Amino acid sequence: MDAAMKGASIATGVFTALLFRNIFGTLLALPIWFFAGRPLPNRKVLRIHAQRAAIVAAMAGLFFYGLVRIPMAEAIALSFISPIVALYFASLLLGEKIRPRAIVAAAMGVIGVLIIAAGRLGDGSYSPEAVEGVAAILCSALFYALNLVFQRKQALLAGPVEIALFQNLIVAMIFLAFSPWLAVTPDAASLRLTLAGAALATMAILFLSWGYARAEAQVLVPIEYTGFLWAALFGWLQFSEEVGIATVGGALLIVVGCLIGAKNAKTGP
Repeated sequence: MDAAMKGASIATGVFTALLFRNIFGTLLALPIWFFAGRPLPNRKVLRIHAQRAAIVAAMAGLFFYGLVRIPMAEAIALSFISPIVALYFASLLLGEKIRPRAIVAAAMGVIGVLIIAAGRLGDGSYSPEAVEGVAAILCSALFYALNLVFQRKQALLAGPVEIALFQNLIVAMIFLAFSPWLAVTPDAASLRLTLAGAALATMAILFLSWGYARAEAQVLVPIEYTGFLWAALFGWLQFSEEVGIATVGGALLIVVGCLIGAKNAKTGP
């Protein structure tokens, strides 16, 4: 999905790519929602759908803004700090106690980010545009951390089909509100990429919602680290992006920090 959306974002701009991705996602989710019995949220659950959709809109905009400026594997590696930040959001929003291991995890995550940045600075390949990309990815990671806190809570209150429809629909409405000023007319090739991104994103929402309703976040989050391997593969295949040693080393340090922070952590709605 990231590879398809990166291609579409390069062609039409991030805003237009995300606008059409969520419109297509809504259209794809509608028949699934209809045959699933047209589940509707109550007011409390609808508020959670809206809150998470607003977080996802900001997260996605920042992430793809960064993704078109730096290699995919590097962007995914930087985004891995999200589970560490989520520990602190869980403390702030859910009243969970910050354990010493969370402080160690945060320190390792920061060092990992610095290693990735130093790798770019060392070979002189950090342009001002790349600096903007890294900053956008790190800001997106903060919103993704909030998303992790809401994802488990949402999955316990609503089914995957309901979540898929209302997340796509509300995010599309958010982008539509700004479309008169920011949207451009996409060409056929970018629309095909956006449609592929929408189909893959909708499938991801369904699978993640199903999974997070059946297992704790601390069990499932580490599986997301396999995304680094896929990002490296598709970045190489589609955009001829190479993965440096510093990126791999920084990513490993961040992942180890996340695993330390998540060990024996209490998670829940």
